[in-house]
Amino acid sequence: MLGLVVCALVLSLAYPAKDFLAQRGEIGRLQQQQRDAQARVTALAERKRQLSDPAYVRAQARKRLHFVLPGETVYVVVAPSGGSPAGGPAPEAPVVSPDSSWYGRLWGTVRAADGAPAP
Repeated sequence: MLGLVVCALVLSLAYPAKDFLAQRGEIGRLQQQQRDAQARVTALAERKRQLSDPAYVRAQARKRLHFVLPGETVYVVVAPSGGSPAGGPAPEAPVVSPDSSWYGRLWGTVRAADGAPAP
């Protein structure tokens, strides 16, 4: 009889215990989401503070958009003709015969761009 009572108690407590553990897991997950959202809010507030600073905006415009102030001299460096801008060897021009068909010339340029040798 005592065994039957113990089994009944275990079975009656199993479902609430499962719900309790599931809710604890959900609480932990939601707390982590809240911490992540708070970190994002902090980062966005810092970004807003930066963007409200006129000196920072001016510096970013000069850096990213290459803006210059009136009276400044701008120099543009152009790579020499025949060379690559990185200073490495110049890419070879595709070897395509001018009397071939249009699709033959197209395929030749595709092969040359791919780096495959011309047939």
